[in-house]
Amino acid sequence: MKWNLLTSETTRVVKLPDDIYPIDLHWFPRSIGGKKQSQAESFVLTSSDGKFHLISKLGRVEKSVEAHCGAVLAGRWNYEGTALVTVGEDGQVKIWSKSGMLRSTLAQQGTPVYSVAWGPDSGKVLYTSGKQLIIKPLQPNAKVLQWKAHDGLILKTDWNSVNDLILSAGEDCKYKVWDSYGRLLYSSQPHEYPITSVAWAVDGELFAVGSFHTLRLCDKTGWSYALEKPNTGSIFNIAWSIDGTQLAGACGNGHVIFAHVVEQRWEWKNFEITLIKRRTMEVHNVINDAVDLLEFRDRVIKASLNYGHLVVSTSLQCYVFSTKNWNTPLIFDLKEGTVSLILQAERHFLLVDGGGLYLYSYEGRLISSPKFPGMRTDILNAQTVSLSNDTLAVKDKADEKVIYIFEALSGKPLGDGKPISHKTEIVEIALDQKGLTSERKIAFIDKNRDLHITSVKRFGKEQKIVKIGTMVQTLAWNDTSNILCGIQDTRFTVWYYPNTVYVDKDLLPKTLYEKDASEFSKNPQIVHFVGNQITIRRADGSLIHLSISPYPAILHEYVSSSKWEDAVRLCRFVKDQTMWACLAAMAVANKDMVTAEIAYASIGEIDKVQYINSIKDLPSKESRMAHILLFSGNTQEAETLLLQTGLIYQAIQVNINLYNWDRALELAVKHKTHVDTVLAYRQKFLEDFGKKETNKRFLQYAEGVSITQNYSYSFCPACSS
Repeated sequence: MKWNLLTSETTRVVKLPDDIYPIDLHWFPRSIGGKKQSQAESFVLTSSDGKFHLISKLGRVEKSVEAHCGAVLAGRWNYEGTALVTVGEDGQVKIWSKSGMLRSTLAQQGTPVYSVAWGPDSGKVLYTSGKQLIIKPLQPNAKVLQWKAHDGLILKTDWNSVNDLILSAGEDCKYKVWDSYGRLLYSSQPHEYPITSVAWAVDGELFAVGSFHTLRLCDKTGWSYALEKPNTGSIFNIAWSIDGTQLAGACGNGHVIFAHVVEQRWEWKNFEITLIKRRTMEVHNVINDAVDLLEFRDRVIKASLNYGHLVVSTSLQCYVFSTKNWNTPLIFDLKEGTVSLILQAERHFLLVDGGGLYLYSYEGRLISSPKFPGMRTDILNAQTVSLSNDTLAVKDKADEKVIYIFEALSGKPLGDGKPISHKTEIVEIALDQKGLTSERKIAFIDKNRDLHITSVKRFGKEQKIVKIGTMVQTLAWNDTSNILCGIQDTRFTVWYYPNTVYVDKDLLPKTLYEKDASEFSKNPQIVHFVGNQITIRRADGSLIHLSISPYPAILHEYVSSSKWEDAVRLCRFVKDQTMWACLAAMAVANKDMVTAEIAYASIGEIDKVQYINSIKDLPSKESRMAHILLFSGNTQEAETLLLQTGLIYQAIQVNINLYNWDRALELAVKHKTHVDTVLAYRQKFLEDFGKKETNKRFLQYAEGVSITQNYSYSFCPACSS
């Protein structure tokens, strides 16, 4: 049957012969990468006589195929619509082409397979086997993953392509959430009756659970938003609409139940916004208790509240409200319709739909539409896309180790156009929000839960990717200063100045704030980091608000406007080692050695104070610069700078001091100067350690240059003579 949701009229689509019963149906995927499919108006219907039928929207049976012995219990198209998987009472899992030709029998077992789902990249299939779940890749000889998931028969399973999580429902009256490695992330309490259906919303943020007289709406982490008790018998199947705003359920009493998701909430500073009906929002200002109602022409699909703006997408339009004035929104029409993600930065916002990425200004002007080869926008979410005022970062799905970086205003790849690539798969990415474009940083968590940071701007030279945390569950940048917070293992950590790793790595531990995170229970998520307030959602759905010290943000502000004296005054007032450590790193990063000296002295790093003093006494600006680079550990850049300005001897001396003997000799020979000096230092070094010369190059030059042992060299550092 089919229902028209607007007019509520019911029509019969197709009637099978009397003794044959339809069991499962699945629509052909509507579109891929924004392109409409030719076959999009058809569906597959499986039936009790062991056949499946390809049927057009109008009810014409295009093809019937003998597939299994006994009933065909489920049939599913893959995400591209290039293959169909069917499972049956005969325990077989079969893969078919789009026209219904058998490609392969993927598995055979002795028990019926009740449910099946495709993996996100259509390369694997998940199916049930009694109390077990099995993930089998289509490639022959690839490793099969199998685990015991429930204490009773598993009735339903679903695998989401955006978040890569798996749902299962069993006769043990529980539903569970798993990751794609078969690790349990959530298990519900036992219900009164078996769980008969589970289904992910397309964007992977919500899922629905059906049981006897029961319909539940849950967050992707497992906790429950809402519980309804409709008088329907068991709900055997749940289907979500493509925009994730409503669902339909097939009920045991012969009814179809329709449900709409309402009462989503958005918070920012003193505003609280609730979707009270499908087309109405309520804005509550908690400072003066003012309430505004926002009415929309069509149903609301997605919304985002941040940086003083509320962006709402309905099925046909996009509304932009300023929090200063709720009466006059800016409205523009949408091409595609179903927006799957809205991300905001201070100056602009990003809309993601099935067709692409669109960057708009808050005045509603389309700024750019970045693209990369093989882009699939339908599987992007807030963890895999990040936006700042000048940069957009997107994690690729085809190669999970790669992050594409775009210039926001032009939509072109940044720098030399090469993406950032890491050695393992990346799970979550985040761009910092403030500061200069040339210093934009990106933080990301990889599959091993290590937190790394790297610079976004890359011209030729490989930027170092530096690890700054381990076992990190979740992260967020502050909205007004470049402070990063995250939860690592059992500690809640704030990196007050993550850039420290590029300036003075040993200082990083001193610039952190750490706090015990056991009160957040397992798998907490950071929702917001606004001002000095951090909002964390626990695994049971409750929100916890944390405040951190306001001083580091003030310090960031002073430093960004070069108010060094104010910064020193602030640190003296606060009397906190962490603040002094941050100031020391900020000063070195901005080459302000006077402030750096004060800050290092305050945290007792006497060796560094002495080194900074020795830098101040150097005669030429270039050598001072080179030594500041050396201080931050950039030996290569320091040497290049010295060579460019003709300070050959200093470049050689730098390498000698670092015991880079080969490089020192190579420079001396190349510039035909001070070869004897290098050899003398090398000889003294070997004598001190009682070693013999074994390096062939040094032996070769030592024969050619005789070194008189009895006098010592001294050089004028100013002119290297």
